Amino acid sequence: MPKAEQPTATLAKIVATIGPASDSPEMVRKLIDAGVAVFRFNFSHGDFASHGKRLATVRAVAAEMNRPIACLGDLQGPKIRVGKVPEGGIDLPAGHDVIFRVGLEIARVEPQGHGADPIVVLPVTYEPLVREVEPGHKVLVNDGAIRMLAVESSPDRGELRCRVIVGGLVTSGKGINLPQSNISAPAITDRDWECARWAVQNGLDFVALSFVRRAEEVTELKNRLAAMSAEIHGTGPNDPTRWTPVVAKIEKPQALADLDRIVQEADGIMVARGDLGVEMDIARVPVSQKEIVAKCAEHGKPCVVATQMLETMIENATPTRAEASDVANAVFDGADAVMLSAETATGKHPVLVVETMRRIIAVAEARVASLPRKDAPPQRVLDRHSPIAALAHGAWHVAQGTAAKAIAVWSQWGGSARYLSQNNFLIPIIAYSSNPVATRRMALYAGVTAVCSPPPPDGTFSSWFTGVDAFVISSGLASPGDPVLFLAGKPLGTPKVVNTITTRRVGE
Repeated sequence: MPKAEQPTATLAKIVATIGPASDSPEMVRKLIDAGVAVFRFNFSHGDFASHGKRLATVRAVAAEMNRPIACLGDLQGPKIRVGKVPEGGIDLPAGHDVIFRVGLEIARVEPQGHGADPIVVLPVTYEPLVREVEPGHKVLVNDGAIRMLAVESSPDRGELRCRVIVGGLVTSGKGINLPQSNISAPAITDRDWECARWAVQNGLDFVALSFVRRAEEVTELKNRLAAMSAEIHGTGPNDPTRWTPVVAKIEKPQALADLDRIVQEADGIMVARGDLGVEMDIARVPVSQKEIVAKCAEHGKPCVVATQMLETMIENATPTRAEASDVANAVFDGADAVMLSAETATGKHPVLVVETMRRIIAVAEARVASLPRKDAPPQRVLDRHSPIAALAHGAWHVAQGTAAKAIAVWSQWGGSARYLSQNNFLIPIIAYSSNPVATRRMALYAGVTAVCSPPPPDGTFSSWFTGVDAFVISSGLASPGDPVLFLAGKPLGTPKVVNTITTRRVGE
């Protein structure tokens, strides 16, 4: 079997956004060595040519390193933005009024009659804003740095008048959040559909849906992705690795109201705390994060905690103590992965920030491992629906009873690896598959180290055991004589036949 390089030492995974600071082959290699398991492609920035070049780099470097690295495409969603503003921006003082106007080409300052002060008029990219925002509603610009209240709506003139409560400098393209308004914009824009199609054409491993409000929006994207895959690749319905999984981003209060159904429908969840902290009371965000992670655990879905995790390391060589605690608390909550955004996309220290995050995760996980073990694995909603889930649940007790150092599983499509990951074994799970797509997608599962390998030529468990022994020893996951738990079915490499649990010692 092929020998992979040293796997990430932590159970929780690191997702890193690729960008100008991190897209060279040398930098991608360093980031993977530092602990990156998933690269995020942010479709809010760049064009398909630049994304294609970066994707080719990641795939080439990962192949050279023999590491199954996943790639996630993040759809922009219906982001409402300020239109074009003159270079240098315009200052909006507190207490002054501002007008948002539909159809305006560039922001300007207009005189008012009767000796009143001139008023700033800003263009807006979302025409229904003047109808859907009512007097008294909050209008937040630049992630809430500038805060306003709507005072007068004039749809016939295409204008919305607002009063600045907290002022600041506004520049072109800044986002607008409308937390109290009922916005009719679709969750998936025409541009998002173009990006989704590109993701399917180029074999991205996950697609993230922004600004989810209802489970039906997740269903719509999943159905369209499946149809695109069938059209582009001619795929049949029986191979789930040919369907692109959807990660739903929770960043709106409406999503929290429909959280249970969204988690059930999505293939994974991202706690997108940036917009969530703008759309709702900031004091609620930490509690909401815990609720979302817990709901994902209940339904056995991987959960990524994202946004501003090590924000100060965009410029600085060390994070704040609060940021370090933030990463550790995500691990304590049970997140499968933590994500870096601008820290690796445009920051000054992309490798250092990943190394720092990895060290914080490792220390947090050591703390978790030192606590008294529970008497049973966590109960999942889906345990009673799947024989493989039940087998994984039972394997938890065997692993505890034998003090296993690792678990090896043959998981051809990744399902068994996912079920094992959900049971919080707190030991490495080495998941084998001959399907490269399945092994890449396992990169998002906590605790799972995936190995892409054909089944042993003779198809026997004994040959596989020998290969696993060599892997765990060379990777430092176990030593000769250590107990290891094996899950598989015959013949090896056949999907959905995992039905055997075996315990043996390395080197026997």
